[in-house]
Amino acid sequence: MQDIQYGLILMGAFIAMASPGPATLAIASTSMNRGRKQGLALASGILTGSLFWSLSAAFGLGALLYANVWLFEAIGYVGAVYLLFLAYKSGREALKKTADHQGDSQQDRAQQRASMEPLIRSSYLKGLAIHLTNPKAILFLGSLFALGLPSDVTTQGLLSVVAVLFIQSACVNLGYAILFSNDTLRQGYFKMRRTFEAFFTVFFAFAGMKILLSKLTS
Repeated sequence: MQDIQYGLILMGAFIAMASPGPATLAIASTSMNRGRKQGLALASGILTGSLFWSLSAAFGLGALLYANVWLFEAIGYVGAVYLLFLAYKSGREALKKTADHQGDSQQDRAQQRASMEPLIRSSYLKGLAIHLTNPKAILFLGSLFALGLPSDVTTQGLLSVVAVLFIQSACVNLGYAILFSNDTLRQGYFKMRRTFEAFFTVFFAFAGMKILLSKLTS
């Protein structure tokens, strides 16, 4: 385990996790719009997906996906469609009038108090779907493991890397949810709600179309 390059693996993973992307923007959007509980639930879904891809990369699923290109492509298409669906939902929010949204938000808060568990479950599944439909994560982690792990690494060593990556991912994703659910940021979000949702719409649509076009032209 002394030959495992923990610093290299953690630094590369941190840059990827902390950089703006569909996952981080979804956490920001949900946390500001829906509050801390749903933001943490969505972040937990992303964290679960991250753990799945990390374990998969550690124990060879990446090679299986690479050998079966059709499976990798299929997951990518599903991910692109899901990002476009998120763009559609953000677009609908952006088109709502401020007064209507404020009324809806009051109604939403009442519904959340009455049925918080289904909303938290929905947010968790949303986060899980975002990360599980991003097969590039396993290729990125696979490349990190190839650079940072010795060829004779033991199962214990692999699990130790997965564990430290999970802890780092939890700090980043759950930290984003706590940060963006801050009352001050939420007040700023509601004042500029349509601008924020328009930005999320453009970003998710761009990300989804980029994936689709790259696959259609490849």
